[in-house]
Amino acid sequence: MTESFPALLIRDKDHPAAVSAELTRDDLPDLPVLVRVDYSSLNYKDGLSVTGKGRIARRFPMVPGIDIAGTVVESASDSFQPGDRVIATGSGLSETEWGAFSVYQRLKPEWLMKQPEGFDQRQAMAIGTAGVTAALCVNQLLAWGNLSQDGGSVLVTGAAGGVGSYAVALLAALGFHVTASTGRAETHDYLRRLGARDFIDRKTLSEAGRPLQEEHWIGAVDSVGSTTLANVLAQTVRDGAVAACGLAGGPDLPATVLPHILRAVTLIGVDSVFAPPQRREAAWRLLQNNLTPEHIDLVTAGEIDLQGLPQAAEDILAGKVRGRLIVKVA
Repeated sequence: MTESFPALLIRDKDHPAAVSAELTRDDLPDLPVLVRVDYSSLNYKDGLSVTGKGRIARRFPMVPGIDIAGTVVESASDSFQPGDRVIATGSGLSETEWGAFSVYQRLKPEWLMKQPEGFDQRQAMAIGTAGVTAALCVNQLLAWGNLSQDGGSVLVTGAAGGVGSYAVALLAALGFHVTASTGRAETHDYLRRLGARDFIDRKTLSEAGRPLQEEHWIGAVDSVGSTTLANVLAQTVRDGAVAACGLAGGPDLPATVLPHILRAVTLIGVDSVFAPPQRREAAWRLLQNNLTPEHIDLVTAGEIDLQGLPQAAEDILAGKVRGRLIVKVA
């Protein structure tokens, strides 16, 4: 008899919340690389997927979980050998492809990369999609070329979340003056330790404002969307840029073209799910060069197992999770 192992499973579209299940290797997709999933993490998107409140899964049944750090057990690919430590983020995991919340998973080799040097598995998952997304945003702002470390503030919205925390740490490490937007005053000390120098209450940005406002930000990383993003654009200085990567405040954008055509403000969309390999590799290099173990420890909120995921998923959607939760899977 094939040995079973625990997983979380979304059974069908009429029952969108994930439930505990026992799987065997025969249940897994017929893909080239079998990985023992040692660690994963809990992202906002995972919260939507596990609770069923976001309808993330597009086919069923589905194993949720978008971040994997594990060990290759079997491989039909020349790129990976048994014993290799590997990571995967995004690539449709938990949407169209079975994801991380299973002790074993089969994956395509193109979704995998060798574990980045300088990080162990646990640290890699403390970074995970949140850190990679933050790094993609920062790299896009740097590539735009109009950020200056000599003047003006860079804004990070949703600053106490996973993406926001790493965006604050990376921008501060690069020498920028970071203003953090958060609705929780108790996180200010935490964000100061990551490098934030000023704070703005998220309510200030979440209320409708004029299409053009006083200029404040030379650049911004926004994971909130909706009215917050509209206000950030309206407050960005001439030739500035905003990297948008999330929709915690909603998917709408009640804005006008005025910041773009009168101040040449640029809105850069950042997608971490299908970012090409060269951008992912550049993101990990930025993280390797600018994050310290102290940063990672500070951002790590704790560790849970598969049994603790459903409640943690509810908590992250309710804004009760600061930083990153690591999931011990195997």
